[in-house]
Amino acid sequence: MKLIVSRLIAILLLVLPGIGAAYGFLLMKDALFNYFAEMGNVDLQTPSFDWGSFLLGFFLFLIGVCFIGGWIFFRDRKHNYLAPRFMPKRPRPPRREEAGGGNRPE
Repeated sequence: MKLIVSRLIAILLLVLPGIGAAYGFLLMKDALFNYFAEMGNVDLQTPSFDWGSFLLGFFLFLIGVCFIGGWIFFRDRKHNYLAPRFMPKRPRPPRREEAGGGNRPE
């Protein structure tokens, strides 16, 4: 039962930011559509753009996409699916000194 609950929580952690991102996209789309629809209205001289709705939608979309992208990135890093440039850097092992000095002049 504990495994089922933990998996349900994990699914909710991914679904909720996805729903937030989708809602943010809809807010941005509606703000743009209403602005362009008002431009076609001959009774209005200057259409107004709903900046509040657009910015709220932008932030919801950005937060949702960043959360899901970060979750996928760290999951892939854990399973070693990433390109070498995204892998964490490991320190180089120290060089061992050879007996006799090698090629260095004294």
